[in-house]
Amino acid sequence: MARYSAFLGRRVEVQYRAGDILLPASGTFVADSGRSIFLEQNFEQRGQHKHFRWEIPYQYLVRIEEKPDSGASANGISAGATPKAAPETPVASKPDDQPLGAVAAASAGGAPTLLPLPQRPKTA
Repeated sequence: MARYSAFLGRRVEVQYRAGDILLPASGTFVADSGRSIFLEQNFEQRGQHKHFRWEIPYQYLVRIEEKPDSGASANGISAGATPKAAPETPVASKPDDQPLGAVAAASAGGAPTLLPLPQRPKTA
């Protein structure tokens, strides 16, 4: 049975797990298979139309929230839902519980970060 079918056709923001980090995703909720949700995003980049669609399995979902359209009023309705199948992972955790790379990636909004490399001696 599709758990999140109430979001069909609406703009949503999703937070999901990818390994040790939480990643954000936003787009139009286009499908719910009963095991996964499907988001779609259309945008223009460097003058070319781009289409991006991704599948997020239920077990990786942490949070899903409806976002008002960019043309809608600021006091739009938002709904939050958490998956019932993943209670084993707490959503809010201390940074001490995560590896250093996960903390750095989470603080950068999910974007990969570059760590400084030690200076190596120059060879002739």
